[in-house]
Amino acid sequence: MNNFKLAALALALLLCLPMGAQNIKLKGIGHDNRYDDGDQMKSTYVGWNSELGKTIFIVDNGIYKMDWNGTSLSTPEKEPAVVASEVRADNDKQIWATNFNLMYGNSGAAYVNGKLMTVMSRDEQSTTDDELFAVRIWDAATGELLSSEIKPKSATLESAGMCYNPKDGKVYGLFYMTGQSLPDEITSDPDYFEDQDADMTDGDAGYCLCTLDVTTMKVTPITPGLYYYNFVTFAINSEGRAFALTSGGANGTIDEEGKMRNIDGELTGAQLWEFDLTTGLLKTKAVEKFDDGGEAYTDQEPLVPATGYCSQYRRQAACFAASNPDKMYWVGYYNSGKGVNDWGSWSSLSDKEWRTNGKYDTALYEIDVNTGQTTRLAKIDNRWIFSALWIDGDDASDGSDIDLNDKETANDAYIALSTADNGSIWQKVEKGQQYTYYLEPAIGWQVHSVTFNNQDITDQLTETGTITTPVISTERSTLFVTFELIDPDEINSPKQSASEVRILGKKGGISVQNAKVGDMLHVYSSDGRLLQSQKLVSDKADINLDSKNLYIIKVADKVLKVRI
Repeated sequence: MNNFKLAALALALLLCLPMGAQNIKLKGIGHDNRYDDGDQMKSTYVGWNSELGKTIFIVDNGIYKMDWNGTSLSTPEKEPAVVASEVRADNDKQIWATNFNLMYGNSGAAYVNGKLMTVMSRDEQSTTDDELFAVRIWDAATGELLSSEIKPKSATLESAGMCYNPKDGKVYGLFYMTGQSLPDEITSDPDYFEDQDADMTDGDAGYCLCTLDVTTMKVTPITPGLYYYNFVTFAINSEGRAFALTSGGANGTIDEEGKMRNIDGELTGAQLWEFDLTTGLLKTKAVEKFDDGGEAYTDQEPLVPATGYCSQYRRQAACFAASNPDKMYWVGYYNSGKGVNDWGSWSSLSDKEWRTNGKYDTALYEIDVNTGQTTRLAKIDNRWIFSALWIDGDDASDGSDIDLNDKETANDAYIALSTADNGSIWQKVEKGQQYTYYLEPAIGWQVHSVTFNNQDITDQLTETGTITTPVISTERSTLFVTFELIDPDEINSPKQSASEVRILGKKGGISVQNAKVGDMLHVYSSDGRLLQSQKLVSDKADINLDSKNLYIIKVADKVLKVRI
């Protein structure tokens, strides 16, 4: 066989491989919403944080990953992981983990260039109308909360989904809007409401394709009207084509492929629509039909058939790999929240039977946007809800100029300089900058250690007593200084056998290092009361102390003063 025939055979074999057989890492903002007591999200108690003044819990909200290798899908796994034992031991991690509880995009979420945006609708019964939407920006790799702001009800930020368009560098979304939120030239158009039973401008709501200015969070409508479909996803591929799925399908005949069909034998269920991003209109095709009298007429239908898979009007998510604009990945519901009851009928069942009926289980689907052909790739046990979805390392927004956190307040940061017994003093600083401080010990004392965000920077202390912080990169930073008592007898002739023990200040206490096993550690209040006393069983020890207090620490021959 010559080389040409070998190449042709190899190409033929490649073409025969299933299109879905590629390794992808799906990531999303989600949580497991499947519990025996219904939709209540479970939580893990960590403890009481006196500095924050609140109880610390860990919930399922967070960033999750699922690996699809072409034949199987891994169980959703939180990434980065939140480990309760690690959180309990680290005050900074308690704040980080607690922030995950706020990673809730019940009004929409989006991944853009390494950052995440979540929009949470606040409960109108527990707040004012002027404080409806909580907009939060996150680092998609670390889960760090970068910014948080409240937007009014008039901002109309509830959406079926938001997505970056690589062709024009804008963020688009399907936003749920009220009639009075649209421009007058739209709502005053008599054709706008011609299909409605009455003029519904007062309080009526539907979806509208809009652009979103991520700096100001201003929503600008494109669609000349409102859509009354129940959209459940929104995604844009690397070619700049925008798609959305509707909820649909609960009853029908299941064919040999496991898809649902209506009484006419047509696929039903969730419907894929494509949008024209210029006009905001749905793209349709003309189809000739006949009325009951046999007269022909032209109707407009979607470009592709329905998926054949049931869904429901609950938050779902979809995305594209930048390298494959024809395949949309969708995490949707498995059976529209219904199952087969004891009598063999398709109906709603008690939620406590979920382990056997599969009610509300979800699945990963793949949709060919050019043909509408939909394949259920894998079932996802339990009620996984995703408000955003993206392909890790293969998203069309990666490397773009847009920055979700590019706001005026984004560089605001603070350093705790000193604490009083009943409060804190914070200095407002800017991220990306460094700051220098002069440390002045009291008479008879000297600087023992300097820590910045739990990093020992004592070796950077100059002979003149100044210390310069590392570059500010977080919203909250802390500079700790411990002062060591100088023995007057040692000023001129220090002992050679002086202990090398190091005591570093940190949030929530102190860290003892280089100690000797058997050394005694004593903690005194500022008025000399003994608060703690223990024999060290290791060369290292972490001691928890209440915040906003001054302590005198004695280990071996070291006597230090630190304010936590």
